Amino acid sequence: MEQYKLHINNTIKGRKWLYVSTVIIWFSLILQITISIFAYLKEGRSLGGTLVQLFSYFTILSNLLAAICLTALFKTNSRLGKYFFQPRVFSAIALYITIVGLVYNLVLRSLWHPEGLFKLADELLHSVNPVLFVVYWLVYVPKASLKWSRALSWLWFPLGYSVYIFIRGSISHLYPYPFLNIDTLGLSRVAINSLLMLVAFLLIGFLFVWINRVIAKRGAAVTD
Repeated sequence: MEQYKLHINNTIKGRKWLYVSTVIIWFSLILQITISIFAYLKEGRSLGGTLVQLFSYFTILSNLLAAICLTALFKTNSRLGKYFFQPRVFSAIALYITIVGLVYNLVLRSLWHPEGLFKLADELLHSVNPVLFVVYWLVYVPKASLKWSRALSWLWFPLGYSVYIFIRGSISHLYPYPFLNIDTLGLSRVAINSLLMLVAFLLIGFLFVWINRVIAKRGAAVTD
């Protein structure tokens, strides 16, 4: 941990990347939440329902985790800071926000065309923030010789998220993403889509474990 603190404090580029990334991610989250609240309220939704809807998006949750994680780096001795400094935790968040970028740009981008501030927030949350966070993780965060089974443990978040989405959807018939909408696609199709998503999480998780192990062998090892 002390080695990591020294590395952060003595790397000018690392500090700049951390500061810029933290500011941009928080800005994009606040912007998206603010403009969405006004838009939903204008449609007649309640404030409570609006907040539930916003925090039902994997994009919002993953970017929020990334923002908290980077913010924790400013107090390296805090309990929160020590937790997020762990390679297994930082790598998990890098995995989640990577999936956000990939799914949006490969699957969802063509489905809607935001304008104005919505477009700005959209691009930041789905394209810019994943790159900022993953580059910081790749270049400045210490790596560990993680066990391959670590990729399996990283599935708890998307699994828990899926359970929540389907329970909420069965009650409200509201789904945050079209490929999870049981009402329009049917249970079997959504089950296949969900399985494919979990496979994507697992495969990219293995990739992130491999990156950790390779870099750790090169001298930046931190025990798992």
